[in-house]
Amino acid sequence: MQTRTFGWTRKPVPSIGQGTWQMEMDDPTKVQRAIHRGLDLGLTHVDTAEMYGSGAVERLVGEALVGRRGEVFLASKVLPHNASREGTRRACEQSLKRLRTDHLDLYMLHWPGAIPLAETIEAFEQLVQAGKIRYWGVSNFDVGDLEQALAIAGKGRIACNQVLYHLQERAIEHALIPFCEAHEVPIVAYSPFGSGDFPDSDSRAGRELNAIAKARGVTARQVALAFLLREPHIFAIPKASRPEHVEDNARAAALTLSPEEQLRLETAFPLGMRPASLPML
Repeated sequence: MQTRTFGWTRKPVPSIGQGTWQMEMDDPTKVQRAIHRGLDLGLTHVDTAEMYGSGAVERLVGEALVGRRGEVFLASKVLPHNASREGTRRACEQSLKRLRTDHLDLYMLHWPGAIPLAETIEAFEQLVQAGKIRYWGVSNFDVGDLEQALAIAGKGRIACNQVLYHLQERAIEHALIPFCEAHEVPIVAYSPFGSGDFPDSDSRAGRELNAIAKARGVTARQVALAFLLREPHIFAIPKASRPEHVEDNARAAALTLSPEEQLRLETAFPLGMRPASLPML
């Protein structure tokens, strides 16, 4: 599995990881097998959150990582309404318990909320000092939100920004990706297949995607992932609750699209106007 430098942390992290949103609705036995297969293939960045299944997914991930925790770059998130100074600490402790670990590699604020950001960041830094988390980051932060966070935390503290990014939702390319690159804040793309919004193979754009996939002898989803990962500071965490889907995702790491193929996809899936607010799920 290809690894990339995770921004200012300089830590090598797989370009493709494993997302777990909505896994509480999947067959737990298949989920366990899928996570294990992903680890075997080097998809060792495993992402979850206290929100997912109200803690059920963290428990599922914790069970899957028994005996393999040392292989994993483990990430979770705190809900905005829990992100007070004391609330963040409590939420982290609960996540650690459900995940059966004594630390998180990455802990994020799930999206901007009403609690002052300075309070959440102070809590994150205290958790770093206590050894409960190694790095902290944010999720669903637009440029203005990041500017505020950087003003509070300073350079070299925000480990990542996890945001919605897929072929049919490229809004972050307008300003957010350039801003994050300039400030060494990696982008982690969630729902890189659109969460039920993957291009229809009968649509004009879908036919172009499939034509590229057929010519390269790969799947359309592998092409989609390769397109998102064309910049070295971007990572992706597709959800896969079946081993065969994990295997398909892993193969995308070896795929590099040509400039011509990238241009064809950019044309088929146009960027569009910059939206008034950051798209999120």
